This record gives sequence, C-alpha cells and structure tokens, in this order.
Amino acid sequence: MIQAQIFIDKDEIYQDKLLYNFIMEFLLHQDISGATAFNGFMGFGANQQLKQPNRLFSFDEEPMLITFIDDDAKVLKALKELRTLTKAGYIVTNPVEVH
Repeated sequence: MIQAQIFIDKDEIYQDKLLYNFIMEFLLHQDISGATAFNGFMGFGANQQLKQPNRLFSFDEEPMLITFIDDDAKVLKALKELRTLTKAGYIVTNPVEVH
C-alpha cells in the first residue's frame, strides 16, 4: 500500500472551486478507500518564506495537507490523472503497512 500526501494552500483555486474540495471529490470519484484534509497553522515551502496565517494582520494562506492510502496501483493511477489536471501542490508518497 502507498500513502500519498498533497501539500497545498487552503485558498488555492482550481477552475471554479477550492483546490482541496476539487482534490477530495476527485479522490472520491477515483474510488480511493479514504482521504483526510488537514488545516495547518504554520508552514513554508520551496520559497523558504514562513507562513503564519493566525498571527495578527497576516495575509498568509493557511497550509493544508491531504493524505490518502490505498493499493499501490490505485494511488499511482489517481496521482497520474490528478497531475494531468493540475500541477498545483507538492506530492510525496510513502510505502506503508496497514495493521
């Protein structure tokens, strides 16, 4: 099994909807066993700029993490198709054991 994690900004838009909503609906239609979206309270990415959206007078976007686990073939197929639709976000995968 593979766990995939997708790192995005909460306010990112894909077409006419929030990117995290699009990704969650996409995973549902890919028949992924389950997925969870988490809000982050602080983070930084490749630009090395710390985002702190909860501090006073901040205009930083809230970081988000979407994670899901399924059989290798289903996860890889979903990620390949997702990447044909959008290049947004940073994706990592890890092999996992389910107990």
